[in-house]
Amino acid sequence: MIPFLDLHQVNERFRPDMDAAVKRVLDSGWYLLGEECAAFEREFAAFCGTRHAIGCANGLDALKLIIQAYGIGPGDEVIAPANTYIASLIAISANGATPVLVEPDPATCLIDPAQVETHVTPRTKAIMAVHLYGRVADMDAIRAIAARHGLLVIEDAAQAHGAGIGGRRVGSLGDAAGFSFYPGKNLGCLGDGGAVTTDDDALAEKIRALRNYGSDVKYHFPYRGTNSRLDEVQAAWLRVKLPHLDADNARRAEIAARYGREIVHPAVSLPLPADAGARPLSNVWHVYPVRTARRDDLRRHLDACGVQTVIHYPIPPHRQPAYAEWSGLSLPVTEAIHDTVLSLPMSPVLDDDQVGAVIEAVNSWPG
Repeated sequence: MIPFLDLHQVNERFRPDMDAAVKRVLDSGWYLLGEECAAFEREFAAFCGTRHAIGCANGLDALKLIIQAYGIGPGDEVIAPANTYIASLIAISANGATPVLVEPDPATCLIDPAQVETHVTPRTKAIMAVHLYGRVADMDAIRAIAARHGLLVIEDAAQAHGAGIGGRRVGSLGDAAGFSFYPGKNLGCLGDGGAVTTDDDALAEKIRALRNYGSDVKYHFPYRGTNSRLDEVQAAWLRVKLPHLDADNARRAEIAARYGREIVHPAVSLPLPADAGARPLSNVWHVYPVRTARRDDLRRHLDACGVQTVIHYPIPPHRQPAYAEWSGLSLPVTEAIHDTVLSLPMSPVLDDDQVGAVIEAVNSWPG
């Protein structure tokens, strides 16, 4: 079986350095909010091109902390793409604010700026731009809309570590960004982890307090915070892997380019290349999502050929029981994406023979 993502092989490449990192943490005797976390925050901020990175427990918390720190809550609205992973929306509603769903551009599966502005109301406080699948949202258009209406721009960069446009990386393209370091991400730790990036000094200071029970100085609590800290072991592992991220993303791009050249099945639609459209949008290929009207049949065929696939995501948020109040919404573009999308194997450790086998399997589908 060709795995969708072999995490053991991904991490085994760094085993000696990871073992040394764990030993360093154990020898220090300091396991939370120590030098490893502080060093990773400096290194990740430099990588993203921001003044601050603040480690936290996971990507959901990163977004929740941003929204809380901005004071967005009950009575406020945050515009977000309808086809995002549900965590983007949970971060909004967990703060008491209302997510406002906007259809994506069917060509890119990213939030459609042409529709964003029609959803702005006096209650709108922010636009959440989700860099879904590793592709950068149209940040120029989104920032322009935000500027016209006095709105914040929050990046959900959980799937786009290292992506960028115009010489700038995600994490630095809005007012603040939330990252996840879930093991399967392009930059993943060996458990849960997350971070916020921003150039806003006051916001960074507040989030540092909020992640630590709301404490700015030990036993002093100006805020009602939470416990959301990136532990020293995860930070140390991330420090090992961060210098290799650009090379890993380059390998993902090579695989995506070969898929794009050699998959020629007439019933399978491929994602747009990075240089499609009026302006190039970089893509770090967190996943490689193809689309077909007979998705389940293609998946069964690939499984029979020994190719593992994943559906990102089978049920859109507005059809989830958690958001039953949205059950009457009609979002045809979002629904079509969720009904037809299938992610092929994508990993920096896939070898050329495995990539060729995936291509052969897709092209051999009777369809």
